[in-house]
Amino acid sequence: MSKLLKNYDILIVGSGIAGLYSSLQFDSNTSVAVVSKGNEGICGSSLAQGGVAAVLQHENDSFDFHVKDTLIAGGYKNDPLSVETLIQEGPEDVKKIIDLGVDFDSDKNGELMMTLEGGHSRRRIVHHRDQTGREMVEKLTATVEQRPNITLCYNTLIFNIEQVLGGFRADLINADGEPQSIFARFVILATGGIGRVYRYTTNPVISTGDGVYLASKLGARIKNLHYIQFHPTAFNSPDCSEQFLISEAVRGEGAKLLNCNLEQFMHRYDERLELAPRDVVSRSIIAESKRTNSNKFYLDITHKGADFIRERFPAITAACLERGYDITKEPVPIFPCQHYLMGGIDVDLNARTTVPRLYAAGECAHTGVHGGNRLASNSLPEALVFGRRAAQDIKRYLAQRLGEVEVSDIPPDISGEEYKENYSDEIREIMQQAYFVMPDRDKMISGLHRAIEIEKELDSRKYAVSYKYCEAKSLACVAKTVLEGALKE
Repeated sequence: MSKLLKNYDILIVGSGIAGLYSSLQFDSNTSVAVVSKGNEGICGSSLAQGGVAAVLQHENDSFDFHVKDTLIAGGYKNDPLSVETLIQEGPEDVKKIIDLGVDFDSDKNGELMMTLEGGHSRRRIVHHRDQTGREMVEKLTATVEQRPNITLCYNTLIFNIEQVLGGFRADLINADGEPQSIFARFVILATGGIGRVYRYTTNPVISTGDGVYLASKLGARIKNLHYIQFHPTAFNSPDCSEQFLISEAVRGEGAKLLNCNLEQFMHRYDERLELAPRDVVSRSIIAESKRTNSNKFYLDITHKGADFIRERFPAITAACLERGYDITKEPVPIFPCQHYLMGGIDVDLNARTTVPRLYAAGECAHTGVHGGNRLASNSLPEALVFGRRAAQDIKRYLAQRLGEVEVSDIPPDISGEEYKENYSDEIREIMQQAYFVMPDRDKMISGLHRAIEIEKELDSRKYAVSYKYCEAKSLACVAKTVLEGALKE
């Protein structure tokens, strides 16, 4: 792990695809720090199984078809200009990361293989088996590590960002718990999702909404944070907080959803059956659960044959085997859980927030692309396109030869009483009960009151800075903002 210096041109918070790809856009004379709270490879991007949706072949597809699919999935709550930007520019970014070494599956003739997922009318999703995100993160990380102008630092928590003359001061504690302040002209927040505000999520342990919290404290506008996607086919393991995702691509290749009686049921709810958008399928499962009075549901792809399943979905096959199920021979238990954030830190087409010099990209940002429900495999191209656009916009400012950032040698104060409360688990239970697939308005009201109380309690006492304390503050902020937004609709 690299040691951080005191001063940088650019600070990027988060080492997923948005953060890594944006860092690679800067010239060799621009100093960049990429700081991650977790270990190498621990990010939401690495868990993305499905692929990258992009119109790379126009023979049977078009930008217009992709736009239409995105708008339908999003309930027409999308920002049309953002959607157009993503879909028209995404293919070029896919080609660029292929040039950087990202390996997408191809056929025996060397042509990229395209798969189908729920909500898509055409096969347009390129993939690396069922570990596309991991492949992208590993190859982008390897490229970043070769750039001498980029400092990549893991296990480092940024707990406060404030504006200073000429830029920002960021306060952090490193892997040894030592405090430090670093300074930067520009900041890009690429901190990922908010999944850990729920009891069950597909998100990694670091996804506690820290970017949303940091941005809100700076005064940035947060928009539609209650636009939360619940994935219909997470492996159903009630004793585990982090649910293993069974990719949308499994249904795209023909898997069927079964109820507790091992019967197909999607025909009761939507003519698109298993290929309906995620929010439709999730609501259908909950409706069928009430009809059958059972939470037992299954995904069955056994009819495709063992060789095809193992070749196309090796990681999912192995993960299911670890959990006691052979996906090549039997249906596997599934149930919806929290998966993705469509709202977030509000940004424009250049990823600029409402705070000067502060940018946001990836899942923590609200670009308006997804509307009320994300179309499958639109998240990775969004991270690429808007991560790149953030960097390009910053480069235009840097060309103006801006003044230096005001630097202080006073380290941040991290002292205080030890944080021993367990507010985080309380918040997770509130959100799981109040704002799941079918929200409960009464529980949302009582949950909002409690989230506000917790936030006040965390602010009223001086706790020592720690991961647990800072994450509790982030989760309280996120829960309050989500419930406030949902109750206004």
